Amino acid sequence: MMISGTTLGPEVLLELAQDRQLPLHRQLTDQLRDMIRSGRLGPESRLPSTRVLAADLGVSRRLVVDSYGQLIAEGFLVSRHGSGTRVARIDPVGQPPEAASDTRPRFDVDFTSGTPDVGSFPRAAWLRALRQGLAAAPRDVLGYGTPKGLATTRAALSDYLGRTRAVLADPERIVICSGVTQAVSVLAQVLRRTGRTPVAVEDPGFAPHRTILRHNATQTVGVPVDHDGLDVERLAASSARAALTTPAHQSPTGVVLAAARRAELMQWARAGNLILEDDYDAEYRYDRAPVGALQGIAPDRVIYLGSASKTLAPGLRLGWMVLPPDLVGAATLAKGLADGGNSVMDQLAFTALLTSGDYDRHLRQMRRRYVGRRNTMLRALAQHFPQATVLGAAAGVQLTVRFQPEYPIHELIANAAARRVRVEPLAASYLDPGAAPPGLILGYANLSESQILAGIRLLAGALPAEHQHVT
Repeated sequence: MMISGTTLGPEVLLELAQDRQLPLHRQLTDQLRDMIRSGRLGPESRLPSTRVLAADLGVSRRLVVDSYGQLIAEGFLVSRHGSGTRVARIDPVGQPPEAASDTRPRFDVDFTSGTPDVGSFPRAAWLRALRQGLAAAPRDVLGYGTPKGLATTRAALSDYLGRTRAVLADPERIVICSGVTQAVSVLAQVLRRTGRTPVAVEDPGFAPHRTILRHNATQTVGVPVDHDGLDVERLAASSARAALTTPAHQSPTGVVLAAARRAELMQWARAGNLILEDDYDAEYRYDRAPVGALQGIAPDRVIYLGSASKTLAPGLRLGWMVLPPDLVGAATLAKGLADGGNSVMDQLAFTALLTSGDYDRHLRQMRRRYVGRRNTMLRALAQHFPQATVLGAAAGVQLTVRFQPEYPIHELIANAAARRVRVEPLAASYLDPGAAPPGLILGYANLSESQILAGIRLLAGALPAEHQHVT
């Protein structure tokens, strides 16, 4: 029997069986005791009043009073005048202590790449946008809608992408998804089913996307990246029918696809192939003019991918695909089968944020903040690692640092971890990690300038003595 409790306590699922040999008051006492021990009723939870609980269970109030009294005597409940009956603070049983705690390693400085300053998430603006969105939304948006996402959200995105990235984004060709991670997963299924495989991936490139493609049984082929970006000549010589690429700011090298390569890539696409353009951090440009999206040149041959993970927070799980007309239906179906569609609440808030101008204001603020942190990291690297080559500084939220051959990179990473500094090896971005040059990927967006300075100093101290630079 479900106990409502209304405003006098929490909902509690209890079952009292009249035909059991165990008396009803024992059944009630045992069930409440078990719920408290297991943690299903947490400390300080307020129980329904004896009158309400008795009425909901269809038993006498005296039975409930006796049950509460027994549990108070045992120390499971406490009763205070004016505050009702509450669960006492006890240690729950049934799980090992470590299961309730986070056992991941803790770091004083975490240079994890690709993470924005989550502490600067515009909470007040988001809450204001959510209130505005809900106030203006018709009631039917709270029902089951199209997996493509709210029409208002897609229209706002169409306007935003058109004016900031030169994307030709017809709202009917936009599908809202749970970040680029889900977009790649959906597209892996679509490309496989429509015979557009293998899919070329950049080498080095973003390793999680390779994993997603392979998890979805999509064949991949690696294509090298050099100082001009993706090697399109090697791509054309491969068996690939589609290519997943980061042309505006290659991940992880940071290079921009050269103009000649862009032209070659578009020629390859127009020959009947597809480009998956991951525009993962397009909003952050510091020392150069922004590069327009490839999608605006050939919208029928390019799938444009973007998200709010770098601009707002990864935890939102809010992204988008802009698709060629012939793939919209298949991608919408795959998205719908995956989860039915993204949270309407998040879409309402994001739409209001876009249309109010608060999103643009937030981005301008974050650019100013990030460029200061980037400059701090560049100065620290120049001081402590003068022989290293730094890549990707003109844009984004991370730097790639390459060292000389035979550099003890594994020892550096291990020693840094012992000093509570987390760094990521560049080798993880390569199809063959053993062939990768020694290097690191260092994120700076989610760290203060003082943390960056301290972290680079600790990182320099983690080097073997013969490789340390004395300043």
